[in-house]
Amino acid sequence: MTAAVSDPSDPSGPRPEIDAVTGALHGVWEAGVAVFRGIPFAEPPVGTLRFAAPRPARRWDGVRAAVSYGPPPPQGGALGMAALSRGATGDDWLTVNVWSPDPGRGAGLPVMVWIQGGAYTVGMSALPEYDGGRLAREGGVVVVTFNYRVGLEGFGQIEGAPANRGLLDQVAALEWVRDNIRAFGGDPDRVTVFGQSAGAGSVAALLAMPRAAGLFGRAVAQSVQGTFFSPDLAADIAASCAAELGLRPTVADLSAVAPPRLSAAGDAVGAKMTQWAERWGPVAHRTIPFSPVVDGDALPVTPWQALADGAGRDIGLLVGHTRDEQRLLTALDGLLGQVTQEQAATALDVFGPGQDGARRYRDGFPAAGSEELHELVQSDWVFRMPSLHLAQAQTASGGRAHVYELTWTAPGMGGALGACHGLDVPLVFGNLDRGQPAMLIGEAPSPEAEALSARMRAAWTAFAAHGDPGWAPYDTERRLVQLFDTQPAVSAYPEEASRLIWQDHTFPVLPLIGR
Repeated sequence: MTAAVSDPSDPSGPRPEIDAVTGALHGVWEAGVAVFRGIPFAEPPVGTLRFAAPRPARRWDGVRAAVSYGPPPPQGGALGMAALSRGATGDDWLTVNVWSPDPGRGAGLPVMVWIQGGAYTVGMSALPEYDGGRLAREGGVVVVTFNYRVGLEGFGQIEGAPANRGLLDQVAALEWVRDNIRAFGGDPDRVTVFGQSAGAGSVAALLAMPRAAGLFGRAVAQSVQGTFFSPDLAADIAASCAAELGLRPTVADLSAVAPPRLSAAGDAVGAKMTQWAERWGPVAHRTIPFSPVVDGDALPVTPWQALADGAGRDIGLLVGHTRDEQRLLTALDGLLGQVTQEQAATALDVFGPGQDGARRYRDGFPAAGSEELHELVQSDWVFRMPSLHLAQAQTASGGRAHVYELTWTAPGMGGALGACHGLDVPLVFGNLDRGQPAMLIGEAPSPEAEALSARMRAAWTAFAAHGDPGWAPYDTERRLVQLFDTQPAVSAYPEEASRLIWQDHTFPVLPLIGR
């Protein structure tokens, strides 16, 4: 059922009501969009369900109020996320939120399902930058966001628990969309997943997961985080986290540990990861303690291998990255303008491809100074080349991929951050004046920022609706990509020097180096 509303923008009018598979819901109208928040898609993963695969939510009686976000999953303190989640109560961590411009059962609108990033360690759908109202209203799409387990809860390799619980949560959320979205005006046969950073890494993983087959027809991967762990590496890191508590990395030992204590143990290991660099390799230098695990079951192979083998051949792919991915992370580390020759040399040795990666970078960028080399190799290793190689694997198998690069310089901090990691998120959602993106865009978004955001939103929603964002698919001869800037243009992929350095690299499962 959907309440008849003559003027949905009138807050005093009837509230939107729908009947989902799990029960009736009422939401709120916000600027002409029906919004439903905090809908459980799985049972709370606590008690006997702690560290278990998600179990579908049970049906409720009566009409449930869906007007507030559910509590965020337990998480570490990076970027202040622990503080943001501290006031939340309850253990209904696994909830979805829906924005619909036409919550009529027969509307048949395209559906866009967002997966937030956060290095698989932090992240919550309640952040104001992920509000789907503008994207839904102006793009004519149903927008869905949701929470999934992160850190040790979602990605720790724990004995007695299934691997990749965070990814299994994502599959469960997509199954909820399949079963319920028609009641919100969406078409379950026109679902697009889109995500950024670890969210884009998750999108890539979903493309490789047999359990996700058929749950979406298009995928948007923004700055794919290219880290995928072997079971041995993930288990070794989890053992170190458990050791912080004097415990073993088993369900029996960890299930009674309060979630905040478990998150704190993950933070403690993350703060001293470089101590294990000889065992854990490059992820120790980047403080990445958690990532999807290529376990041979839920995630049989890496996304690049899966796409090369044709797993995504029938799925439309839109993928890209920002020009200056590492710049924001360098600033957060307090190194902007401070990178030494020694730090650059270490980065080149650790992250450059092959035994002569450092030489390739110095030859490929002969005029680059220490900070630029430090930034380039890390941008390429963790985000830029994983994104490009995903498109190349899709194309090589006969699939279709559209590639973009965001080259617009963020006005925040006097332009010092360039086209940095995360800049695409406020532009895609159109939320330019709220939440964390305010430091990138500025307190008062310029007409230039608004125009660029409108172009990106139009491309993303057109892709969701029709599979065509407005420029030609990528191919290995012309390598055409859309450049998003003040003046948009289509050109050959601009990061040619990096592409050549990495052209023979295959992104492997990251191993445990020593024992």
